[in-house]
Amino acid sequence: MSLTEKETADLFHALKWDAKRFGQELADTAYARGLAVTNKDDGTTKAIPITATPVIIDEAELRRRQELAARIASATVKMSRAVLGNSERSELVLGGLSPLEKGFAATTFEQLETLVTTRVDFFVGKTANSRLEGKQVSALEVNATIPAMQGYSDIAANTFLEVVGRTWGAPDHVIAGWQSRNGSNAMALYRALLSGYAQVRPGKSPTRIALLSRRNDAQLTEQKYLLERFREWGAEADIVHPDQLSGTDAVTADGKTYDLVYRHLFVRRLEEPGMIGADYVKALLAEPNGTRAVVLNPPASQVEVKAVFALLSQSLEDGKLAKEAKLSDAELEAIKESVPWTRPFRGEALTAEVIANPDRFVLKRSWDYGGRAVFVGRTRAEPGFAERTKAAYGEVLDWNALCLRASADPVGGGFVVQQVIDIRPEEHLLCSGPAQIPTELYVDFSAYASVGLESQPKWGGVCRGSISHIVNIVGGGGVLPLITSEVAQSLLMAYRAWGK
Repeated sequence: MSLTEKETADLFHALKWDAKRFGQELADTAYARGLAVTNKDDGTTKAIPITATPVIIDEAELRRRQELAARIASATVKMSRAVLGNSERSELVLGGLSPLEKGFAATTFEQLETLVTTRVDFFVGKTANSRLEGKQVSALEVNATIPAMQGYSDIAANTFLEVVGRTWGAPDHVIAGWQSRNGSNAMALYRALLSGYAQVRPGKSPTRIALLSRRNDAQLTEQKYLLERFREWGAEADIVHPDQLSGTDAVTADGKTYDLVYRHLFVRRLEEPGMIGADYVKALLAEPNGTRAVVLNPPASQVEVKAVFALLSQSLEDGKLAKEAKLSDAELEAIKESVPWTRPFRGEALTAEVIANPDRFVLKRSWDYGGRAVFVGRTRAEPGFAERTKAAYGEVLDWNALCLRASADPVGGGFVVQQVIDIRPEEHLLCSGPAQIPTELYVDFSAYASVGLESQPKWGGVCRGSISHIVNIVGGGGVLPLITSEVAQSLLMAYRAWGK
């Protein structure tokens, strides 16, 4: 059920008008429930802003985007396997990985078939040379190592519906109905974990789940939220850290045994000096899955390397590459529909083209995270661009100099170049403590998917907003509640009935 343009305008007008009533409660409640980042040095937390204005999506469109994400994620796993199995191309992936990541990739890539949770980040806009008319959903990259925000997305949507609904006089059972119909990524993650476990140990369910992370992980509050939900749904579960683990025949921590480990820990963190318990986790990840415990997701850094994503794009023009990766017709169609032109950034001709057309391209380090080494050509005159080049290279570089440096830079496997997606900022009302601030935000849409399970859980999505073209939560930005058209229409009806 779609909202008309007038209904959408009426709902947003009501939300902006009444945000002074509910804005602080919305921000404070979301923060209390875990919409925050944690400081790794002292464990203090900082609220992630939430908007009083949601992103509204038709249920059918949400399912379409989730199916696209599932096919793209599956294709990326296949492509990473094909690349690592080809000695001529393998350095595209291995060159960016840390020694430990490289070791896991080389020894496990052929067996990697199941990832219970992945996240594909999209922009919704127009590409410079769009294959489709009008707006299209464009996939930017695939997250497969620790694709987080299942908890954040639930916190944002559920808190928004609860706080706004109560402000507009909706009874608790109606609000609970909205939340149920809107879906839950935390529930989808839980079901995916159980399904993934059952594939390793047929006919069995885990007796106890460990959510494994480093101490003071940036997303620790989200993990605590997931822990509470898992326990509500009947699981015995705990958050554990590497220094707590022991056991030769099973994984134990503080006297408890865990047969399912949900890994929320970058493999490369295990190489950092001074991490107690790192050797135990390395050995756990290296053994056949299920020996001491079923580990989900297993190491999969090679899947997230952006050069692999670039080869997905290239496979549309290289039939041999598509055949080597064993891409299905459905996967190729998803790539054609949603993957923008992307290539490994190397070679004089390509470098010259990118230098000459900065407004058309984005440069990204092939293996990095957090948006730290992403350079959008059309922002080259903005202060943030200069700051990023200085952080990457120790000096401020203009676009020409950056391209020359990036095309020869081997760190992190070098760079990829991607066709820019033509998006425009949207006006939203950002709630941060007592303030409700009208803000122009660049908004992305991320869809979750599982790879290798017999069936997909009912995944949804999450939306982030930033004043920068580079949208990232840990590096700044906010979360926008994502609600379906059906729920939004019911919310509008509640407002009209409330009549104040």
